[in-house]
Amino acid sequence: MTAQPVIGVLALQGDVREHAAALTACDVQVRPVRRVEELDGLHGIVLPGGESTTMSRLLETFELLQPLKARIADGLPAYGSCAGMIMLASKVLDGRPDQHQLDGIDMIVRRNAFGRQVDSFEEDLEFTGVDGGPLHAVFIRAPWVESVSPEVEVLATVPDTETAGPAAGRIVAVRQRSVLATAFHPELTGDGRVHRLFTEIVRAS
Repeated sequence: MTAQPVIGVLALQGDVREHAAALTACDVQVRPVRRVEELDGLHGIVLPGGESTTMSRLLETFELLQPLKARIADGLPAYGSCAGMIMLASKVLDGRPDQHQLDGIDMIVRRNAFGRQVDSFEEDLEFTGVDGGPLHAVFIRAPWVESVSPEVEVLATVPDTETAGPAAGRIVAVRQRSVLATAFHPELTGDGRVHRLFTEIVRAS
């Protein structure tokens, strides 16, 4: 691994700039990815929050869907937040019939679970793999994970608090090998610990 890995941010739609800033603070080179040739030379890729069905269509339009899916299957580290988590799932509930998946993590995700049931939501989470105490998480029309296979490590669940409601106990952060996903948006809070965790995964790959 080079001293400064190159991490791409899928730049078709969503909060690209915020992820790029968080990654830059982790001492990596950041490259926006809009074309197939921009996948070359990457050591990892981030799939930002946004709108998962729009991202799915744009991946196909820009002929990135199959090449990116193949790179992730071959071991390219990937991190997805919110819509990115949906894209990385093997199966999505409440998605569009023509929605495409990248199959990076063997899990079932419910799209817009927070948006339909508890709207925007904030909670402090105990997050396996990061030091420094609870992590403040911001959920915006977010998914949650309905179930995972035994190969998937659950990193965070919503605690059973007065404000959690139906979200209590739901899985909101997972990892399978070098693929990481969160239902929330760490790029919006100024807390760089999730991005540092991902860059550590990239450096170790």
